[in-house]
This record gives sequence, C-alpha cells and structure tokens, in this order.
Amino acid sequence: MIAKFTAGLAALCVLTGVSFAQGSAKPTDPQIAHIAYTAGQLDIDAAKQALAITKNNDVKAFADDMVRDHTAVNKQAIDLVTKLKVKPEDNDTSKALTKAAVDKRAELAKLSGPAFDKAYVANEVAYHKTVNGALETLLIPSASNGELKSLLQTGLKIFQGHQQHAEHVAAELK
Repeated sequence: MIAKFTAGLAALCVLTGVSFAQGSAKPTDPQIAHIAYTAGQLDIDAAKQALAITKNNDVKAFADDMVRDHTAVNKQAIDLVTKLKVKPEDNDTSKALTKAAVDKRAELAKLSGPAFDKAYVANEVAYHKTVNGALETLLIPSASNGELKSLLQTGLKIFQGHQQHAEHVAAELK
C-alpha cells in the first residue's frame, strides 16, 4: 500500500527538485503521511501532463504506470491513515513539494516533442533518486508506527523499480 504511495512521493520529489532537510526535526507520522500523499498526487499530476503532451510511446507507458501506481498507493495510504485514525498534517516539506511541482509543470509546459520527453523523464529519474534517499534516510527511520514503517519500506522497493524504469526510458531517448 504505502509502497505505491511512497513511489508517488519519490516521483514528486524528482519532479519538484525539492530535497528533504536532513538536519531539521524528524517528521511525525501524520506529517510523513501528508508528505507521501502529496508526493504521490504531484507525480500523478506530472504524469497526466506528460500524457497530454508526449507522442512517445515509451514516455506514455511510463506516465501511465505512474498514474496507475500512485493512484493505487494514494488510495491505500488513505485507507491506512483511516484505519490508524491518523489525520495527515500539512508541513513545510509538503508545501515546498507542491510549490516546486507547480513550478516544474509550468517549466515543462513550455516544451514539446523530444525536448519535453527528455526533460520529463530526467525529472522523474532525479525525483525518484531524491525520494528513495528521503525514504531511506529520513521517512522510514522517522516513522513510529510499525505498519507505516513497513509500508514505506515496501514502497521504497517499488520506487527503486520506478527509478530503474525511468532510467531505462531516459537512455532510450538519447
């Protein structure tokens, strides 16, 4: 569940270029839940933009995977926070992710054709690297609830697969 949600988080980070502060206070479980959900939704939005612009079948397939996986993960994340009776809490990281994603989508909207495809996929590679790092070094270690931590760990494995997929598509676009 959280794995797919986390994949969304990874994608969001790559798309937005936001890095997670390592020196600041550890996020709480409600903050982690909000960051993960926000990241997933932002990656869905980026993938929908790609689907509206690209003509490349590999980019379309990748974007379709992002929409499918992140939509499923976000649903699972909502189910988990409902079950745990946790109210996701907005925070500086989720706000920064949202602003960065809006800015990145505006930048990508000015591109078309191969230039768009390369920029979108490069952003997805970077985003997943960032999210995977954040999961490993901050979000998973900061999670207090065992079920949340387990889902984040599963998500990390999925996001690593997304990163590999994005890297493969990027190599094909060169």
